[in-house]
Amino acid sequence: MKKDCFVIGVDYGTDSVRSVIADANNGNEIASSVFYYPRWKDGLFCNAALNQFRQHPLDYMEGLEYTIKNCLQQAGAAASASIKAISVDTTGSSPVAVDENGSPLALLPEFQNNPNAMFVLWKDHTSVKEAFEINGHAKKFDTDYLQFVGGIYSSEWFWAKLLHVLREDEQVRSKCFSWVEHCDWVPFLLTGGKHASQIKRSVCSAGHKALWAAGFGGLPPNDFFSSLDPLLDGFTTRLFSETFTSDQSAGIISKEWAERLGLNRAVIIGIGAFDAHMGAVGGQIESYHLSKVMGTSTCDMLVAPMEDVKGKLVRGICGQVPGSVIPGMMGMEAGQSAFGDAYAWFRNVLLWPLQHTLMHSSVVDAETAKKLSEEASNKLIRELSNEAAKLPLSEKNELAIDWLNGRRTPDANQLLKGAISGLSLGSDAPKIFRAIAESTCFGAKAIVDRFNNEGITVKGLIGLGGVAKKSPFIMQMMADVMNMPIRIHKSEQTCAAGAAMFAATAAGIYDRVEDAMLAMGQGFDAEYKPNSSNVDIYAKRFEAYEQLGKFISN
Repeated sequence: MKKDCFVIGVDYGTDSVRSVIADANNGNEIASSVFYYPRWKDGLFCNAALNQFRQHPLDYMEGLEYTIKNCLQQAGAAASASIKAISVDTTGSSPVAVDENGSPLALLPEFQNNPNAMFVLWKDHTSVKEAFEINGHAKKFDTDYLQFVGGIYSSEWFWAKLLHVLREDEQVRSKCFSWVEHCDWVPFLLTGGKHASQIKRSVCSAGHKALWAAGFGGLPPNDFFSSLDPLLDGFTTRLFSETFTSDQSAGIISKEWAERLGLNRAVIIGIGAFDAHMGAVGGQIESYHLSKVMGTSTCDMLVAPMEDVKGKLVRGICGQVPGSVIPGMMGMEAGQSAFGDAYAWFRNVLLWPLQHTLMHSSVVDAETAKKLSEEASNKLIRELSNEAAKLPLSEKNELAIDWLNGRRTPDANQLLKGAISGLSLGSDAPKIFRAIAESTCFGAKAIVDRFNNEGITVKGLIGLGGVAKKSPFIMQMMADVMNMPIRIHKSEQTCAAGAAMFAATAAGIYDRVEDAMLAMGQGFDAEYKPNSSNVDIYAKRFEAYEQLGKFISN
C-alpha cells in the first residue's frame, strides 16, 4: 500500500456531524472535527409535544464543509493531497422531500422555514397514524410485504413519514418529486448530481426502511401504495428499483465540492449508509455478536452467513437485509427508541427547578446562574450513576419501563409510554435513576431474547458509542442483566471509523470491507463480565419488567 493513503469518514449524528481523516494503512486517526447543528441546537422546526423533530439541510451542508475543511487544515497539505475517498453515514430513517433536481425543498426560498420541507429525523413520530394504516393494509395482500422488516412497519420509517407529509402539506406535496434518505442524498450532493433519478440508493436504507427486497423484485407494486392512499399512486416510479452496497462508489467528487473543500478531483465518494450499520463495521462486528451502538437511542446490528439464516425471519425487528452491513452477509437490525435519551429526560426533570429558580435569583447574577446551571447539567448523570452504583440490589427496588419514546423493538409500537412503579417516600433521585438505567438494560435483553427465541443465537455483545465508553456503571449492569460479557470497542468514533473503512473499500484500497476492518480496526479496550451474585436477582426483576410492560400496554 502507498505510504500516504488517507480517507475521510463523515458521521452525521442526531446533534452534530463529525468528520475524521484516517490512515487507510492502519486506521489511525489523523484529524477530526465536530460541528453542532445551529438550527437544531436552537430547537427550530421541532415540537417535542407533537413528537415533531425536523432538521434543516443547511445544518448538514454547513457541517460537512466546516468539519472536512477543519480536518484538512489539521492534517496539512501533504495529507490533503493524498485523500482517496469519502464515505458518509447518517441517522435513519431521516428522509426529505426533494424537487426534480434532487434538491431538498427547504433549500428553496418559499420552503426555507417549512418543517415539512426538511429532513424528518429518525425520532420524529408524527406519522404514527400512517404506520398503523400501513400495518393494517399489508394484511390485505397475499404477499407479505412486511416480512423482511420484522412484520411491523414503524412510524420512524420511510413510507409512513412520506404519507404523513403528503397528507399534511399541500404545498410540499405539489413540489415533492421524490423522497430521499439523508444517507443517499449527501453522496448525490458531493458528486454533483443534477436529477433525482441519479440518486444511488443504499441497500441499507432501502431494505430496512423502504420495503425494498430482492424477493419482491424491488419495491412493492404500485397497487400496494395506491390502494393505501391515492396520494401515493405512481410514486414508486420516481423512487428507485436498483440498490447498492456501501463498498461501492457513488462517483467522484464534483468540481464545485472539490474546490469548496480543497480536495483533488479524483476523490471517490462512496455509497452511504446508516450510522449504526457503518458503526458496526467500525466496531469490528463478528458473526452472531450483537453490536450495540449506544447513544440517544440504540441500534443493534447482527450479521450472519447467508446460508445459516436461509428461510429464517425474525419477528418484530427492524429488518433483515442481505448486504446491508457487510456485503455477502445477512444484516439484521434492532434497537431501542430511547437509551441515553431516557437518562437525559430524567436529568432535565431534575434540572428544571434549579434552572427556573436561578433565573429569578436575588442571590447570584445572571452569568453566575448560567454557569451553575451548565455545571449541574454536565455533572448530574455522572453523580447519579456514582450514587446509584452504591445502592444494594433487591427484587423490591423501584422498577421502570424504558418506552419514553415508544418501543422500536421487539415489536414496534411508538404509542407506548414509559412508566415507573414501586415508588415510596423513600424513593430518591439515585434510586429512580437506577430503575431507569435498569429498564434500558432490560429493553436490551428483550431484543437478545427475541433473536434467541427466533433461532438466531446471540453469541456475544459488542458495545459501541458514547454510553458504552463513558458509563462503566451501565455497562456492568448490562452484562449482569444479559448474563453475558460485553466488549467495549477502543475507538471513540466507530461510526466515522466505519465510514472511513467503507471509503477505503469504495476507493479500491481494499477488495472487501472485511479486509479494511482487519487492517484499520482499533480493537477493544474493556470487557465487562457478569457478576454472578447479581444475575439471579436481575432475572427476577426482568420478569417483573415484562409483567409491568404487559400491564401498561393493555
